[in-house]
Amino acid sequence: MGKLVIECLSRDVNYKKLAKEVYKLLGQKDKLRAELTFLKEDEMVRLNSMARHVDKVTDVLSFPSLDNIRGKVVTAEEFPYETEGPYVYLGSVAICEKRAAQQAKEYGHSTEREIEYLLLHGLLHLFGYDHMTAEDKTQMRALEKAVIGKLYPKEKE
Repeated sequence: MGKLVIECLSRDVNYKKLAKEVYKLLGQKDKLRAELTFLKEDEMVRLNSMARHVDKVTDVLSFPSLDNIRGKVVTAEEFPYETEGPYVYLGSVAICEKRAAQQAKEYGHSTEREIEYLLLHGLLHLFGYDHMTAEDKTQMRALEKAVIGKLYPKEKE
């Protein structure tokens, strides 16, 4: 039985329910792993500048390790070079905690809820989804809405 594990070396986190919902929604079957890191604003500016040549803070950045997996079931057999032990490594997600707290206040929900949304957004990027076209954005937002609905069923749109 597979699952998606989210590892964070800087602190103890528990995003098992989010990971389970993403895993289920995307129809995954193998053991998968993603890395999560929390950055300060200056660290996020530096990373954003290095990765995207944008010299400003952002809320979340994703660094997928697999290509062309959107809509596909990821298997260790298909990606043997990205397999560490029994897990296929999907990539890394970096979240700026201060930016998440600011956005949470703007949107009127908790910082933890905002961090979960940003992590979800980052995970979908690791699975190959993006929002570069209107069609892609619609598809990605529908996936986000489905998972957030499971995590926060009493939340109104």
